[in-house]
Amino acid sequence: MSESILEHPLSKRIEKSRVGCVLLRASQLLAVIGGGIFLCLIVLTVISIVGRKLLASPVPGDIEIMQMAAATACACFFAYCHITFNDLKVELLTVKLGPRINAVLDTLASLGVAGFGYVLAWRTYVAAAGTLETGESSAILAWPVAWFQFGMVPGFALLALVGFYTAFLHLSTLVGASVSTKQKEK
Repeated sequence: MSESILEHPLSKRIEKSRVGCVLLRASQLLAVIGGGIFLCLIVLTVISIVGRKLLASPVPGDIEIMQMAAATACACFFAYCHITFNDLKVELLTVKLGPRINAVLDTLASLGVAGFGYVLAWRTYVAAAGTLETGESSAILAWPVAWFQFGMVPGFALLALVGFYTAFLHLSTLVGASVSTKQKEK
């Protein structure tokens, strides 16, 4: 890549790091898969609405397909949002605190994202395994609900990995700033 697609100061370090590149590419792939799922849901919705209005025959189970598939698709976007530093941040109170304190806060926030992603991946997997064991299925189409739940796990697991990686980046920036400050004092 000749030019960074990211605008955050740490984006160059992500693109130069082997781990960063792998996590970025995996996040991009999952985001594209999530987008593809949403595009399919849009087509399904249009077909169902047109069928309902013109032919009095909607797509059977369209709402339950949308509910299950949209949950899976949403889980695909979180890691990409975090690794590109485009997740929601409220900097109203922290903008004047200085780079060191902001690096500490960014590290803590990324650790929180990592923990959140880990817990979601773990509990979603446990829930999906339980749902698979009980044989729960959707009401109209009788599709196994567990497969859509299992589909959310990779997105949450990747979010956890990206959270730990970005926490490491923020922490290393903080440590690097401390070392360079001490060297300047000597």
